[in-house]
Amino acid sequence: MKILITGATGFVGSNLTTYLEKENNDLQMASVRYFPEQKFDFTEDAIIHLAGKAHDLKKVSQPLDYYQSNFELTKQLFDSFLNSDTEVFIFMSSVKACADKVEGVLIESNNSDPKTHYGISKLQAEQYILSKTLPVEKRVYIIRPCMIHGPGNKGNLNLLYQIVNKGLPWPLGAFNNQRSFLSIENLCFTINELLQNKDIPNGIYQVADDESISTNELIEIIGASLGKKSKILKIPSWIISKTANLGDYLHLPLNSERLEKLTENYVVSNEKIKKALKTELPISTKQGLSITIESFTRNK
Repeated sequence: MKILITGATGFVGSNLTTYLEKENNDLQMASVRYFPEQKFDFTEDAIIHLAGKAHDLKKVSQPLDYYQSNFELTKQLFDSFLNSDTEVFIFMSSVKACADKVEGVLIESNNSDPKTHYGISKLQAEQYILSKTLPVEKRVYIIRPCMIHGPGNKGNLNLLYQIVNKGLPWPLGAFNNQRSFLSIENLCFTINELLQNKDIPNGIYQVADDESISTNELIEIIGASLGKKSKILKIPSWIISKTANLGDYLHLPLNSERLEKLTENYVVSNEKIKKALKTELPISTKQGLSITIESFTRNK
């Protein structure tokens, strides 16, 4: 299959490229950005649109950056897809297009209510895609992944790894949260299945590993991967919260935003995509996390 991938140099894109090449696909990489009245001439069998503006933890981006990169550019690509002979369009959205906070378990039919420019711009792109009449021969999939991890991935997983590897105690043991993760291996497998299986219905699909785990469990998984005993302290949550608030002003390693990321509940259902795929995901939650953690050890 001849496949065009936007955003192929990013974390997801580089892993997906390697995966799809092993499946003997003919891959084309496209570097795209928004320009007014832009059109594309597609000749491939499928388009995987990964490019976009991600979360900006330093808060230096302008709101317009998100809407141009995530919404306007996607509109241009999708319109060009509709006017081409290309059969498959896969858009990489996010669970954040539906909800920034989750009570219970997030499913695709939940009412979408994003609060950030990132989430709103992704939702606008989704809504535009779904508003168009799709020719019978074309297939369109909107993927909403949760927190993706894998070899080469940075972020909070790497921070937790550094804490355990240095023998430091984990001070947030009093927070008993549950959250979903997504191994890059399971994500690549899912995308490949969407490309190959013409029987999978069009629509929105959340993608997550089968099991949700707590941050405390994650600390223990990291310790086991390193062959070290993890140290978990249950410091009262109010003390931690006050410290995080101070971190907002004193630029400490722990601030309120990072505390929320490390301790929030965010459980995502993958039942719809698994039912559509009619198969199990290749690796379990703990297997995927162990692979990621072991990559940190190799690359340190």
